[in-house]
Amino acid sequence: MNERLIFRIHAVRRMFERRIGEDAIRHVLETGEVIQNYPDYKPFPSSLLMGWYESRPIHVVIVRDNKAQIIIITAYKPDVDQWQSDFKRRKS
Repeated sequence: MNERLIFRIHAVRRMFERRIGEDAIRHVLETGEVIQNYPDYKPFPSSLLMGWYESRPIHVVIVRDNKAQIIIITAYKPDVDQWQSDFKRRKS
C-alpha cells in the first residue's frame, strides 16, 4: 500500500472502544473488499470495506483524497442483527 494512512480522531476513539488495532485496519485495507460506495460523501467520496482479522469480521469506512492518502473515518464489528451472515449485505 503506497498511500499514507490518516486516522480521524473519531476513528481512533472507536477503534480503542471496540478493541480494533491499527494492524487490523491495515489488514482489512490490504485484503478486504469494498461492499458499499458513498459517492456523494463530502468533501470526497467514501467506501465501506469488509474484511476479516483474526477470525473477526471488521468494517472500515474510508475516504481516499486527492493527495494519495487514505483517511480512516471509523471501524467497527458489524452487528449480526443488521447484516447478513457474510457481513457484506444489510438485512432488509
